[in-house]
Amino acid sequence: MQSVDKIITPRWIVPVEPDETVLEGYSLVVHEGRILDLLPTAEAEARYHGETHRRLAQHALIPGLVNAHTHSPMTLLRGLADDLPLMDWLQNHIWPAEGRFVGEAFVHDGTLLAAAEMLRGGTTCFNDMYFFPETTAQVSGQVGIRAAIGLIVIDFPSAWASQASEYIEKGLDIFDRHKGESLLSFCFAPHAPYTVADEPLKRLATLSAELDIPVHMHVHETAHELEESKARFGVRPLERLARLGLSGPNLMAVHMTQLESGEIAHLAGAGTHVVHCPESNLKLASGFCPVQALVEAGVNVALGTDGTASNNDLDMFGEMRTAALLAKGVSGNAAALPAHTALRMATLNGARALGLADEIGSLTPGKSADMVAVNLGELESQPVYDPVSHLVYAVGRHQVSDTWVAGRPLLRDRQLTTIDDTQLRQRISSWQTRIAEAD
Repeated sequence: MQSVDKIITPRWIVPVEPDETVLEGYSLVVHEGRILDLLPTAEAEARYHGETHRRLAQHALIPGLVNAHTHSPMTLLRGLADDLPLMDWLQNHIWPAEGRFVGEAFVHDGTLLAAAEMLRGGTTCFNDMYFFPETTAQVSGQVGIRAAIGLIVIDFPSAWASQASEYIEKGLDIFDRHKGESLLSFCFAPHAPYTVADEPLKRLATLSAELDIPVHMHVHETAHELEESKARFGVRPLERLARLGLSGPNLMAVHMTQLESGEIAHLAGAGTHVVHCPESNLKLASGFCPVQALVEAGVNVALGTDGTASNNDLDMFGEMRTAALLAKGVSGNAAALPAHTALRMATLNGARALGLADEIGSLTPGKSADMVAVNLGELESQPVYDPVSHLVYAVGRHQVSDTWVAGRPLLRDRQLTTIDDTQLRQRISSWQTRIAEAD
């Protein structure tokens, strides 16, 4: 009998690969942070001896959720300026608050709060875009959560850098210093077509190809963005990015609420990934991403929450449900974006967009043991005919009981293991007082 670190035996295992698969009577075997085996429980108990054997009789075990777009430190601005159009929200509230408060301490505490929220909600990997990315990397490493660190680029000065060239150089330095860390990956993160000029974008296209890392960018977020692009550059943003060499398989285009049929075909042909943020788009009245048309065209669509200043949470279960319901309403097709597809968007599709599909996104032997146990035994989840349907349409994030990253338990029985809850609450309370007084 082979000794292993842990065996997990839930009621259901939803591996995501193969698609539309639900396993009952199976166990997952984890050793040295990776999935060693997935097999019937009787065989697992005959073949392996686990240092720990977790039995979760009412739970579904799923891959860790991948939040493919967020601005984690903005948890400190949650609910600050609600019910406003995007540019009013940005120019008159968010950007002024950031100008007053953003620094290493702000990013540290905001990221720590975001990590706590995400782990409690089943997210094991997040793709970030914000200032002081080295601080986000530091906090992520301390907590043990997997992070894709966005190396932000913007033409405007901030507390972190003064101009696009400095943003790029500082980002490259961070990449060089941290690229060997197993839980960290990197994306270039030019903010948006309307905030980054042609020359920096050309350089990022070259660097992305040379280093083989994604480019993570807000694209086609609002109708106003498109009108401004046509006035300034004579073309829509996606066409401009294509001319600059940025619309290939390394591009993660976030939001994409304004798309024509030819653009959808271009995205499919180019292998560009789309990150859908349904709740943020709805709250800011930015428009509707044509998700079903994108999926039918063969585009890889992932899910993100956006930042908590515009959502107002980091709840990927909520995003799955909203994405599935919205796709049906927008397409007029009740069969659009079924539950298995929504779950795949929140797991494997996000991993693919980040270039991490060989490492995470499904419960496949050989991959990292990034996993989440969801308690379907709550009264609100009864009866259970189809656990995947429940995960998308009925479950709340409070039903996540356990979260593991690389086999390490970061949430056990709803308790965080690497974050001091009491101390974090005190730090956030101090920020709330300061920010509220200044707004």
